[in-house]
Amino acid sequence: MTAQARPAAFFDRDGVFNIDQGFVHQVEALEWIPGGPAAVRRLNDLGYWVIVVTNQSGIGRGYYDEAAMHAVNAALAEWLATAGGHIDAVYFAPHHEDSPFERYRHPDHPDRKPNPGMLLRAMQDFAIDRPRSFLIGDKLSDLEAARRAGVTGHLFDGGDLDTLVRSILGCQAGAAV
Repeated sequence: MTAQARPAAFFDRDGVFNIDQGFVHQVEALEWIPGGPAAVRRLNDLGYWVIVVTNQSGIGRGYYDEAAMHAVNAALAEWLATAGGHIDAVYFAPHHEDSPFERYRHPDHPDRKPNPGMLLRAMQDFAIDRPRSFLIGDKLSDLEAARRAGVTGHLFDGGDLDTLVRSILGCQAGAAV
């Protein structure tokens, strides 16, 4: 690990930043969860990498295309910017075992949570301090991916996202809250 290694805050997208309405792919249908911009800004200010890791099997199933997902991610970035926050990277897993598209068809892709592939790729792409990193997700598969990647997982079951982030940071030694 180099001297420039920083902790990462990994986030699932649907159910953490926005209400999970099932296969979220239309910007006009987004409903934001309170506290996202403040949470991300707080983490940015503390030097964390902020990385989204999201299963997007709706792409593989043919419900929507990658452009629709990127439009939602762009809307997410704009929303987070309202408080001066930013995401450093987005990793997505469009795979599904029954995909009509060969490129997305896979019975158990290493990137698709609960597999840790997206987190492990981020750890190769960024200088990440793994012991100080964590993931916030709304499903047990998110927490399992975190465990398999060697980071702490936290279950978000609604409410204000910044409240959870402040709680997590308060539990970390030396964290400024």
